[in-house]
Amino acid sequence: MKAMIVVGGFWGDEGKGKIVAYLAQKERVAIVARGGVGPNAGHTVAAGGEKHGVRMIPSGYVCRDARLLIGAGVLVNPEILMNEVNMLGVGNRVGVDERCSVIEERHITYDKENTFMSSKIGTTGTGCGPANADRDIASLKPFLTDVPVEVNEALDKNRSVVLEGTQGFGISLYYGSYPYVTSKDTTASQIAADVGIGPTRVGDVIIVFKAFPTRVGAGPFETEMSEEEAKKLGIEEYGTVTGRKRRIGRWDGKFARYSAMLNGATQCAITGLDKLDPSCNGVKEYDKLSEKVKNFVKQAEKDVGVAFTLLSTGPDVLEIVDLRG
Repeated sequence: MKAMIVVGGFWGDEGKGKIVAYLAQKERVAIVARGGVGPNAGHTVAAGGEKHGVRMIPSGYVCRDARLLIGAGVLVNPEILMNEVNMLGVGNRVGVDERCSVIEERHITYDKENTFMSSKIGTTGTGCGPANADRDIASLKPFLTDVPVEVNEALDKNRSVVLEGTQGFGISLYYGSYPYVTSKDTTASQIAADVGIGPTRVGDVIIVFKAFPTRVGAGPFETEMSEEEAKKLGIEEYGTVTGRKRRIGRWDGKFARYSAMLNGATQCAITGLDKLDPSCNGVKEYDKLSEKVKNFVKQAEKDVGVAFTLLSTGPDVLEIVDLRG
């Protein structure tokens, strides 16, 4: 068995949480393991009439049999982790790698008080940057485990594993628009390293795009539209973690292709098609999509050069057209 990695193709907020939750539920996965930076990234999951914004627990918690792991490369805020464990009732399913670093109050204070980081870079103020620069030993004893051992043993036993990335390619420390970036790489290669698997153990890389890409905070955004234009289209969004208003843009095929190349994408998912054409809201069959949406997806496939297999038509986990065969 090979692992599947899900990562963001633009600047974050692409809807990775929904895609991971859908895959976890649909495939009845054994493990959902989270890589990425830490609690500065929030994933929103709407399922069964409930909606939760999670910052530490993998979005695949909706699959009730899945083990929920946090890889060694992820920064852990114990308070946020415990709040989510209690909110979701998943304490018996959570494992935190014993090598994870812990975000302390001093890291958060520094992050918020550093004027350059908060006002110029647009940092979330969650302490992730300072904690990455000042690595400490984890102390979350009830949850500690060896994540690479669990993940690799599950693959050896032919059990399905999904690795969940955070943020988006556009704010990768290495490949994003520096200095308007996060504190580490966000590509699929980094997510595999965060969780502790080698490249030969990866089968699919699903890169998630958004019909109308968004960006929170400062930094270049070539296809950005005015707030007035976005309002006319009925698009207004706010960050899961910060609550800051998201900047809205139009589809950027050139950037999407570059992002897919560096991530080694084998499949693409796209969200927000219901905002492109509200008549497609909640549609689950390809034939019932409007010609406008079908043509958009066909053009996006040409732009990227990779098949679009998961088409999201609404916020709920099950509001999706699955073309994976």
